[in-house]
Amino acid sequence: MRPLLLPPRHLPPPGPCTCSKSSIILSDSEEVGQRRHEEFQRHKARTESVLSTLLYAPSNSPLQYPIQGFKVRPMTPTFIPGLALHAAQRSNYMVSLEVSKGVLRTVIPADGARVQVTGNGESRLVVESSSLEALNELLADVSYASTLYHIHTGDLASFQFEDHEAVFPITIKQPQPPVLYDMGTDINSQVTITTKTFLRYPEVNALLRSIRQFYKDMEVIIADDSFVTEKITGDHTQHFIMPPAQGWFAGRNLAVSQVTTKYFLWVDDDFQFTKGTNIEEMVKIMETNPELDVLGGKVLGNQFDFSLSYEEGDEMEGGCLNRTFKRRFQSLPGYPQCSVVSGVVNFFLARTDAARRVRFDPKLKRVAHSEFFMDGLGSLMVATCGHVSIGHPGTIKNKKVTKYRNFRHPGMAEEKSKFRHLFFKNHLKCVY
Repeated sequence: MRPLLLPPRHLPPPGPCTCSKSSIILSDSEEVGQRRHEEFQRHKARTESVLSTLLYAPSNSPLQYPIQGFKVRPMTPTFIPGLALHAAQRSNYMVSLEVSKGVLRTVIPADGARVQVTGNGESRLVVESSSLEALNELLADVSYASTLYHIHTGDLASFQFEDHEAVFPITIKQPQPPVLYDMGTDINSQVTITTKTFLRYPEVNALLRSIRQFYKDMEVIIADDSFVTEKITGDHTQHFIMPPAQGWFAGRNLAVSQVTTKYFLWVDDDFQFTKGTNIEEMVKIMETNPELDVLGGKVLGNQFDFSLSYEEGDEMEGGCLNRTFKRRFQSLPGYPQCSVVSGVVNFFLARTDAARRVRFDPKLKRVAHSEFFMDGLGSLMVATCGHVSIGHPGTIKNKKVTKYRNFRHPGMAEEKSKFRHLFFKNHLKCVY
């Protein structure tokens, strides 16, 4: 097929991003870097399409065509809206349409003496007529159908008349059925409380007692990977025993996987509910702002929020990720005490389906939290509010505290393993 005559449209590829002096350089061996580069190319092939192509609108063109929003289902003929030619008087008019991932058809009238159509049902369609009106009638009946099944891709259509050419995108997408939750009228049918515990039974039992002071019938899910387990019982309490020491994010995944409500509230096992732990208010804010995925609050008067900025960098070295604490983007409409951010503290309300799409990386076993929001950058809309809060009395003194602290913080070897993981998985050159 003849190549499309597109105008210059490619932006220069991203150059090396800049790492600050305080950043952590996530370097690794050349062999690992090469494997990462190959995996990155496969990632791009999976996530990018011609729909990312930068197109320019031709100046003074006599061609009329859709510039945005033309979507088709895979392998389903769909009329292309808005196709027309606006040209001065001529003895003959000829236009052509060309695509690469589908075929084009038009409806030829029974009395087709005034028109000539070539390539009907093929990837290149040529329509010719001595009558501009007849030609535009044929263009109004042109349909496009992709020839291969793909759930989300695209095509570029080239539309030509004499020396004029326009290129417009066609989105090929299989529509997804919505996932809706029956909220009911009671807060207990809307939210599930989730937590992860390890060697801290006094703390998690104190958390449960505080929850029951304010939310007697709300479901609580506890993921537990302690070496020696104790029973945690009570109405509306689910206690899931994991293999020992599976880690922080593995436990989060387990807990969230069992949620059946639209939202879950994440809390640490050593938090305690107070009068300021107003779940109803958090749900109200989320329902009022349906584009939000995560809403955080205060822990001991501190919101611990942060913003993330990411520079793609070049393909071999990777990108640069910057985390800045207390940098907020703008206030939430209708809630001046709430701000849009990139990440929040371990006390947050989240949309269950949104969090499941991002997931908590089970390779991160101990100190990990920001990494969830790093993985969700670009897909999770996050905010923080200063008027909802939770208590944090800390670890209760008992004979198991010392053993817990021995597992709480990773050693240098585990830190290096974490950085190698971020280097490969997130294609990063440095974080700071």
